Amino acid sequence: MECSPLFISLKAAIIATCITFILGIYSAYFSIRLNKLKGLADGLFTLPLVLPPTVVGFLLLVLLGKNSLIGKFLLSYDISIVFSATATIIASIVVSFPLMYRTARGALEQVDKNIIYVARTLGLSEHEIFLKIMIPNSFNSIIAGTILAFARALGEFGATIMIAGNIPGKTQTMAVAVYSAVQAGNRELAYKWVGIIVIISFASMILLNMFESGKVKKHGKGGF
Repeated sequence: MECSPLFISLKAAIIATCITFILGIYSAYFSIRLNKLKGLADGLFTLPLVLPPTVVGFLLLVLLGKNSLIGKFLLSYDISIVFSATATIIASIVVSFPLMYRTARGALEQVDKNIIYVARTLGLSEHEIFLKIMIPNSFNSIIAGTILAFARALGEFGATIMIAGNIPGKTQTMAVAVYSAVQAGNRELAYKWVGIIVIISFASMILLNMFESGKVKKHGKGGF
């Protein structure tokens, strides 16, 4: 039970990152292909990044609560999202998605357009160009965005405590455990969870810098 916040946090962050990876890349591809509604889509996808986490949690609570349309539909199948382990994953997905989306969009937009034009003349479909040309040429940046999304999901607090609550062994993540420990006056336990979060986050940043350095070196080889 003592280590449950670590496992809950890692589980939520890993699952959220896997889902965000796919959603972020395809949302970025969808966004850059839009014309008139590009600004609207970009604003919608980025909104969770600028909203306070507690506001994001409140909106999720309204959207998925028992009195909402979605909540009532799920309850008809005896499924409840609020204050469940699934809620921690959903909160992590929502708050980490904008980082993955923004990074992927920036990377896809920087792909050399001449390569795309050549691929089209060779008969490749737009989806084939996306999978075989755009993603491989944006790989390092996409992985960097994935690491950032993981780090953000791991440290999520505001939205999690609003929609998932603080249930030990079920929804109590490390960030929530820190809050609970401080509230209870147990600074030793708070230091413990803070230390673990800092170590994992620091390791993520080192990994991020490794991919960023690889990208710079790769681009540098094409220089004069």
